[in-house]
Amino acid sequence: MEFRPILSALRRNKVGALVIVVQTAITLAILCNSLFIIQERLRLIDRPTGLQEQDIFTISNQWVGNPPDLAARVNADLAALRTLPEVVDAYVSNSYPLSNGGWDDAIMLEPSDAHWVASGALYFADEHALSTLGLKLIAGRNFDAAEIQDRNDMESKAPSSVIVSQTLASKVFPNGDALGKSIYLAAYKQKVPIIGIVERLQEPWISPTNKRVENAMLQPFRYVETYSHYVVRAKPGQLQAAINSTQKQLLAVNRARVIEKTRSMLESRHRAYQDDRGLAVILSVVSVVLVAVTAFGIIGVTSFWVSQRRRQIGIRRAMGATQTAILRYFQAENLMIATAGAVLGVLLALSLNFWMAGKFEMTRISIGSTVAAAAIVLLLGQLAVLWPALRAASISPVVAIRNT
Repeated sequence: MEFRPILSALRRNKVGALVIVVQTAITLAILCNSLFIIQERLRLIDRPTGLQEQDIFTISNQWVGNPPDLAARVNADLAALRTLPEVVDAYVSNSYPLSNGGWDDAIMLEPSDAHWVASGALYFADEHALSTLGLKLIAGRNFDAAEIQDRNDMESKAPSSVIVSQTLASKVFPNGDALGKSIYLAAYKQKVPIIGIVERLQEPWISPTNKRVENAMLQPFRYVETYSHYVVRAKPGQLQAAINSTQKQLLAVNRARVIEKTRSMLESRHRAYQDDRGLAVILSVVSVVLVAVTAFGIIGVTSFWVSQRRRQIGIRRAMGATQTAILRYFQAENLMIATAGAVLGVLLALSLNFWMAGKFEMTRISIGSTVAAAAIVLLLGQLAVLWPALRAASISPVVAIRNT
């Protein structure tokens, strides 16, 4: 294939070639970053919490008024929930993963440290929390019943010990010797020993910019407050039956309450990530539409060129050019134009991602994935030009010369 005739033809059709170059570049830049964001959001949606989510549900309980016997009421509720045949275990807490609300605390090694080394979400938990959540204890031990204290919002009593996630333990003690060490909790102004480490425990906040999503700790408190969350684990396959039974049981124990919402952990996951899921769907639709518009643009411009070059095509056919040669000519011409657009598109894609990474704290897109996307766009461009190229190759030399 000689490229001189192609370059000569492109010089006479600068506008059409420029349109394809610009359209390909913009499509590639948007497509690369859209697919990158979609991939990031899907990875975010599948991020594990460390919990046995399929069997866990939560009950948001609001007591009517301000009863003085809250501790007795909470203990009665928990005892009743744990006796249900569909329930494995239950506990009460201030928050739970995927709730998008809760408390956190700054962590230092010594009170005299000028800066904290990490921060982590804190969950109030009793000795039943590990079995309820299904957390995997990889080092140390669980809380003892004697360690559990009642705690409300207004109190600032320090915990006697903490159980931390492996991520948080590695952040504070990079040498892997966190078990048995003490950390200084800024909120309590006191050092607290680490008695256990769980493999994974997610924070309640799921923002894509949250780089410390698994920095979390359990503190040995029974949360006694007018508004709290009962976290319940059902036996496998009995989730809905357990939800129905717990609601009835709580009302049977004491009706002076409002059960604000009962939600499975899978439902909490769905609600927590609904914006990310919606963004992925929108970007997917936009990407498909953008690729389709680009493909139709290539088809339209190439078809216009074919109609303009009927006499040229007819002469080449009369001089012995085969249909395959004509087809190869238009494919090569489009490949040259699309390649120029792809190169420009890769530069635009990387520049756009660099800007978004600095603006929205996103990770950087890899050059390899950008080049792969460029190859896909080039392939789609070749497929798009195939139909007008076949039309050009099927033109009869006699008809082309006579009708021009």
